[in-house]
Amino acid sequence: MAEKSSFSEALHYHEFPRPGKVSIRPTKPTATQGDLSLAYTPGVAEPCRVIADDPEAVFRFTNRGNLVAVVSNGTAVLGLGNIGALAGKPVMEGKAVLFKRFADIDVFDLEIGSEDPEDVIRFCELLEPTVGGINLEDIRAPDCFHIESTLRERLRIPVFHDDQHGTAIIAAAAFLNALDLVGKPIDEVRVVFSGAGAAGIATARFFQHLGVRPENTLMVDSRGVVHLGRDDLSPVKLELARESTARTLADALVGADAFVGVSVAGAVTPEMIEPMAASPIIFALANPDPEITYEEARRVRPDAIVATGRSDYPNQVNNVLGFPFIFRGALDVRATGVSEGMKVAAAQALATLARQEVPEVVLKAYRLDRLAFGPDYLIPKPFDPRALWTVAPAVAGAATAEGLALFPLSDPEAYAEELRSRFQASHGLINTVTALARSKPQRVVYPHGEDVRILRAARRVLDEGIGSPVLLGDVGLIREMSAELGISLDGIEMINPESEPETLDRFAGVLHEIRRKKGMTLETARQAVRDHNMFAALLVREGEAEAVLGGLTTFYPDTIRPALQALPMEPGRTIVSSVYVVILDGTPYFFTDCAVNIEPTSEQLVEIAEAAVDTAMVAFNRQPRVAFISYSDFGSAKGREPERVRKAAQMFHKRRPDIPVDGEMQADTAVVDELIRARRPGGPLTRAASVLVFPNLTAANASYKLLNRLGNAEVIGPILSGLSKAVHVLQRDAEVSDVVNLTAIAVADAVRKASKAEAAV
Repeated sequence: MAEKSSFSEALHYHEFPRPGKVSIRPTKPTATQGDLSLAYTPGVAEPCRVIADDPEAVFRFTNRGNLVAVVSNGTAVLGLGNIGALAGKPVMEGKAVLFKRFADIDVFDLEIGSEDPEDVIRFCELLEPTVGGINLEDIRAPDCFHIESTLRERLRIPVFHDDQHGTAIIAAAAFLNALDLVGKPIDEVRVVFSGAGAAGIATARFFQHLGVRPENTLMVDSRGVVHLGRDDLSPVKLELARESTARTLADALVGADAFVGVSVAGAVTPEMIEPMAASPIIFALANPDPEITYEEARRVRPDAIVATGRSDYPNQVNNVLGFPFIFRGALDVRATGVSEGMKVAAAQALATLARQEVPEVVLKAYRLDRLAFGPDYLIPKPFDPRALWTVAPAVAGAATAEGLALFPLSDPEAYAEELRSRFQASHGLINTVTALARSKPQRVVYPHGEDVRILRAARRVLDEGIGSPVLLGDVGLIREMSAELGISLDGIEMINPESEPETLDRFAGVLHEIRRKKGMTLETARQAVRDHNMFAALLVREGEAEAVLGGLTTFYPDTIRPALQALPMEPGRTIVSSVYVVILDGTPYFFTDCAVNIEPTSEQLVEIAEAAVDTAMVAFNRQPRVAFISYSDFGSAKGREPERVRKAAQMFHKRRPDIPVDGEMQADTAVVDELIRARRPGGPLTRAASVLVFPNLTAANASYKLLNRLGNAEVIGPILSGLSKAVHVLQRDAEVSDVVNLTAIAVADAVRKASKAEAAV
């Protein structure tokens, strides 16, 4: 069932809401005729003339310096083999996603309809003026060796075949640290390589470059040991052939210090590793199933250090730790190639990073209490954000030292800091919340369990360890829908309130006791608790769940009203308010109140602002700077609204003197550094605000929606605050990823509220 679920989800993911995984978006304004006249004719002629006179100017006026071509002919796609360029396109799009996600590098995925290596070479040569680098992908051996070596000679841009070097670099980082742990010199160890494809041969070559002596290596292919007595060896294999009496992989492993497998599942039996040397290093990297499983290797050789290509075992050798950051460093110094020295620098940087203290965000992301350098932690985790600002500067520095950088790196520390500032917001914002949620998963009730988006999200929430979903709805219908969609319901709790008469009666009594002074009768309460939003709120009130995530199929007031009726306010709060996190070009802004309060008073604006500040600081670990928004700039216009907003800003400053705040001010003043300094010289804000407090619901709601729809801003929310329990509401057009993200926020909110309640006792 799990395989069917995964298969169905993968197809759905690739098809909806629009086919594929990547798109192209303009980076300059194109709204007016004036914009278009600059973007194209006649304005575009000016940079063309400059570039014609000075080719290096192309990096100033075009995106070439941040553009990589992922080029493949589909002859060796993943574990699927020669499926062709067309069928390989989803993989190349996926590579584009990884480049963008991990290093903000733009990609053209280019699938070539030819298996002739010379066609690939000529295509890439013609492509050179377009891109800053070429990532060769999924091209069969030995063609890939010829293609890459030829292009590296002919082109003046980085050319990198990731299937070869990605595995080699990451495995080498792990190997260097493993050798240190077992106390064996690199020039004395015997290493056996299984698999003579692109990755296996490149890894063997790279290990020799790092110091493994050629005479201490043995390569094994599908026909056995690659030895000098064979007459079927290609020139590439002949380079790695050795004089040896060993003929099988089992023979080769006798007395070997290390095994590196990039071949096929099950190639190594437990019996084969028994005669290896003391403290063997076993890297079984075949994917998805290794040559020998982690459990088998450790059972037979408990003294072994083991790595695989899988994420569910320690020491995952994952190429994503390499190629995005290698290209980032190479592009930023305009390297003319990728040298062995640059690859060594990447491997050594990863090895060094693994020896550093692991930050809490990584521990929580992987649900670990402790992670320290040792046999089960040789290399950083694939989603460790530090890899970017560790590896890229190392690569850029090596390119500079070797004279390959047209734009040499002068200050590696400043470059690392620039990368950290540039990428950390987009990388870590939701991950910070998700990490907290994973540390203490909670039961989350979804009132609208019959919605397909909820079904898909619930599966991900459970699989990713964020929480334990509880779906309300017709259980039979939910099972029918899930079976049709191929979504496994294993581990997901389902409740049909209509089938729980005793619970309905109990909840009706609770609600009647809460609301009877407001005029609610017991009969009215019995009707009210049948509403799934009310039932969910009472589950949380009674401690049978910790969080509610409603919305999707009901309007906002209908979703939140039951929670307001059933749950008390948080101590110190008089109203419920909401925040949307609006992420624009990697920078997060906190917009409030976008969903609840229509025309808040000055006192309510202060409460709303304080809640937004707490959300920014506690949930997302951001330092807030607060602006109270109006149509007036510091008294430039009269009216009741500016007066109300100005009063709120003054009150907030008195209550929270630790937080930079100003207002009233116009929206553009609030978000542009130069404007805030020019229009308020010497004011409390010297940089753009990160928390924007709007004067009314219309302004707040319109602002975040316009940025989302027209400005392509990513939006997270609404994040509610004010209630004593974690209750959050989805937008009606929310997608599955939105549900998962807001679930993480709801769980993290529940954890914080529980901690505060315990501390208050």
